[in-house]
Amino acid sequence: MEAVAKNPVMLYTEQTPNPEALKYVTNRLLHHGIADFKEKEVAAEWSPMANSLMELPYVKSVYFNNNYITVTKEINYEWSDVMLKLKEFIKEYVEAGGIVVREGFADYLKQVNAAHSAAQFSGEDGELALKIKELIDTYVKPAVEMDGGNIEFKAYDKGVVYVTMQGSCSGCPSSTVTLKAGIEGMLKRMVPEVKEVVQEMA
Repeated sequence: MEAVAKNPVMLYTEQTPNPEALKYVTNRLLHHGIADFKEKEVAAEWSPMANSLMELPYVKSVYFNNNYITVTKEINYEWSDVMLKLKEFIKEYVEAGGIVVREGFADYLKQVNAAHSAAQFSGEDGELALKIKELIDTYVKPAVEMDGGNIEFKAYDKGVVYVTMQGSCSGCPSSTVTLKAGIEGMLKRMVPEVKEVVQEMA
């Protein structure tokens, strides 16, 4: 088992469509699933790694998905100044075996989302909402994840689909275009009842 721990952490960066976000990909599983940290208080409670990163003046938010981290920087810093510092920080943190996300975070998210989703699939629009969620999960999510982000279906109400964008997609200039041209167009074709797709701020 010890030999595994001595494997060096490989790390490379990938551009995302958001000029303020960069994807750091590692050869380790950092967190099983998705963990998005936009607020320092949530990071302080649930993710020692996100909390440490957000202590840096140039880090705005941190998003984990399996083996990569998407870091969104503050707009008044340049990547040329901070990209390598972040790479070193992430590499050292992972090599030292630091805690990425605390146990119980998935349950915490479930509680937060449960209150929201109880109303989500009830009533006459419940079946439509379920169909829309499945379409987003099947066709949209994988493409968005390639760009270091995530999309979550939030609600469907009277022809309007509400979604939240995470990771590199959060606050990305091109995510509005993707949302309107790509996702809205596809959903309108597949579910005629859909009139528009709106981004909720997470």
